[in-house]
Amino acid sequence: MEEAKGTVKHVLLAKFKDDVPPEKIEELIKGYADLVNLIEPMKAFHWGKDVSIENMHQGFTHIFESTFESTEGVAEYVAHPAHVDFANLFLASVDKVLVIDYKPTSVHL
Repeated sequence: MEEAKGTVKHVLLAKFKDDVPPEKIEELIKGYADLVNLIEPMKAFHWGKDVSIENMHQGFTHIFESTFESTEGVAEYVAHPAHVDFANLFLASVDKVLVIDYKPTSVHL
């Protein structure tokens, strides 16, 4: 198994249901961002909407990226009651979701 220490990026791609109003999406984004204040292992949070001209988004419209110091931190986040409660609200509003955790690697040429 890969070493658990070292920064881990937790990336979530989402396509919200068509009937979810923009105000609800904004509320969910604020709730997601607030998790960084509630869950200690979550060190940073960024989000954005797809702006690609390549049209390869497969219906995903939003991206959310959280930063953790280790894979154990991600596991603690996933099990945290604040995350569990938020995830239940969030997932009820999305058609599609994709989650990937990765350890950033620099290329040295």
